[in-house]
Amino acid sequence: MAKMRHSLLLTVSAVLVYAFLYVPLAIVVLYSFNDSRLNAEWVGFTLDWYRKLFANQEMLTAAGNSLIIALVSSAISTVLGTMAGFALHRYKIKALQILVLTPIAIPEILVGVSLLIFFVMLNMTLGMLSITLAHIAFSMGFVAIVVQSRLSGMDESLTEAARDCGATPWQAFRRVTLPLIMPGVVAGALMAFTLSIDDFVITFFTAGANTSTLPLQIYSMIKIAVTPEVNAISTLLMGLTLFLIILASKLSPNAFRS
Repeated sequence: MAKMRHSLLLTVSAVLVYAFLYVPLAIVVLYSFNDSRLNAEWVGFTLDWYRKLFANQEMLTAAGNSLIIALVSSAISTVLGTMAGFALHRYKIKALQILVLTPIAIPEILVGVSLLIFFVMLNMTLGMLSITLAHIAFSMGFVAIVVQSRLSGMDESLTEAARDCGATPWQAFRRVTLPLIMPGVVAGALMAFTLSIDDFVITFFTAGANTSTLPLQIYSMIKIAVTPEVNAISTLLMGLTLFLIILASKLSPNAFRS
């Protein structure tokens, strides 16, 4: 009886927690189709807010900036993160682990402020370049974790067999190791892309006055009111993020398991 009561309590607690997390998201999606400028009550179904969204030039420009930054930063951070993950797997050096994983553990607001100070010290004009460099800095560690996890599950004897057959270290990596860890590399790239296109805090500090990304544009819109147009872009961004996360988890399901 006590076991059944404990199981029921655990089930109810889980339902309440998941409801707290996902019901607000469901409401955002629902009201993006509401035929009213007010989110107070449901009036009727419409796609007008999505049409207005795709006619909003400022929003399209911000979305284009976010896409460019996410593509460039994820590509570079994937290369650097793969190298870092390989180094973490090969060399068990504590200092190296701290250097690679510290940007993940540090609060984003601290990362954003420190990068802002760094860019100002370099007299760099804040804009697309500064945002891209900032995103590379904080997403590289996530790629390294995923790649390291994939390497930990790889059979090292395959690489040793390639070396015994006369392959150089680079040939063994390119023809044996890289194909085996490619799902982890792709999963890391997708995660870096998701982190970049969704980021607000670090982008806010490193964007400057003349550059806007999708999260910054959404923030500027909700300071007045949360309109169905904001709900529409939030729904699209949510859908893209969930798709990439699911794809990354399918490619590397054990990425964050020790």
